[in-house]
Amino acid sequence: MYASASWASVEVEPLSSAELQARYLVLIEEMRCPKCQNQNLAGSDSMVANDLRREIRRLLEEGFSDAEIQEYMVARYGDFVLYRPPLQRNTMALWIAPGVFAALGLLTLIVIVARARNGRGGRQDQESQALSAEEQRRLAELLNVSEQGGSKSDD
Repeated sequence: MYASASWASVEVEPLSSAELQARYLVLIEEMRCPKCQNQNLAGSDSMVANDLRREIRRLLEEGFSDAEIQEYMVARYGDFVLYRPPLQRNTMALWIAPGVFAALGLLTLIVIVARARNGRGGRQDQESQALSAEEQRRLAELLNVSEQGGSKSDD
C-alpha cells in the first residue's frame, strides 16, 4: 500500500556482527546526505545516500573506527556531511550565532518589560504632556477659528 520514508533505507544484508550493525545505524543517523537538503543517510533514498551507506558498511567491515569513518567522509564531502560539525574557525558562526541571537532576544525582552514597568513604554509623562502658555494661546486661537466656521474674527 503506502511506503514510508523509514522503508527507504532498509538494508538487505546485515553486517557481520550486531556491534557493527549498531555502529552502522548510529553513523547513518548522524551523517547528512550531501544531495538532500536536511536529511540524514538513514532517511534518504537518493543514489548518493545509497553509495555512502554502502561505503560506511565497507569501512566498518574493514575495521575502521567511527572517528576514522567520519574523518574519511569529511575529507570527501566536507563538514556538511556531519549534522554536528566540529568547532573550527570556519564553523564558529554556526556554534555561536544561536547563543548571540538568544542573548539579544532576552535583552530586548528585558528592556521592553523594564520600560513598561517604569511607565515609559511609549507613553509620555505628565510634564511633557502639559502645554506651555504659548501653546495654549495658539490652541485657543485655532479652536476659535474652527468654531466660527473657518473665518477668523478680529474681536
